[in-house]
Amino acid sequence: MRLLVIDTALGACTAAVFEDDRPLAVRFEPMTKGHQERLGGLVRDAMAEAGGGFDSLDRIGVTVGPGSFTGLRVGLAFAQGLGAALDRPVVGLSALDALAASSDAVTGPVAALIDARRGQVYARLFANGEPLGPDKALSLGDAAGRIADLGPDIALVGNGAAVLVEAHPNLKFASRDDRVAPSPEALARLSAAADPAVHLPRPLYLRAPDATPPSRLPGQPRQPAS
Repeated sequence: MRLLVIDTALGACTAAVFEDDRPLAVRFEPMTKGHQERLGGLVRDAMAEAGGGFDSLDRIGVTVGPGSFTGLRVGLAFAQGLGAALDRPVVGLSALDALAASSDAVTGPVAALIDARRGQVYARLFANGEPLGPDKALSLGDAAGRIADLGPDIALVGNGAAVLVEAHPNLKFASRDDRVAPSPEALARLSAAADPAVHLPRPLYLRAPDATPPSRLPGQPRQPAS
């Protein structure tokens, strides 16, 4: 299976082409913003290096969140548009699942953590490679408690690990990987294994956006205080 993987949900812009487990071309640029400007060029360059043209793709995988509201929609829109143009399936991947799959931990539990700001992390815990529940937005205290329950052999992965450890310096863990985004290899493995009928390319939001629509239209008078 030849597939294109795309990730713009977190702290990098990724476009990579894989043939089964073999990387044909990988473009990975750390960035916190500007994904929209870079993604098209990275996909173009990766496809040119891989050869065979877009028609050679069998599937497209894309991260759906949790993560940046703007960033993840950039990748989703691009992947869905390309999938529609090529008539190829597009599978959606949890960024937390992809982070866990990027961990170097071979045995023991894993906690995938994304800095959600406002004293929270997006988290998902795994044991023996299986998730212990859905993706959740947790307070730092709740996340520390759940991780402590799994014992000191747990591996932490994702940029939320540093935030959690800073807030709870006595937290016990076996290893910490502060990577800003999933590895292309992990994205490819998950994309190849995903069922297109189940892993739909829909945004995964764990809380409401920080921005809110205006309460009045331009030129409309303010409502008197009650």
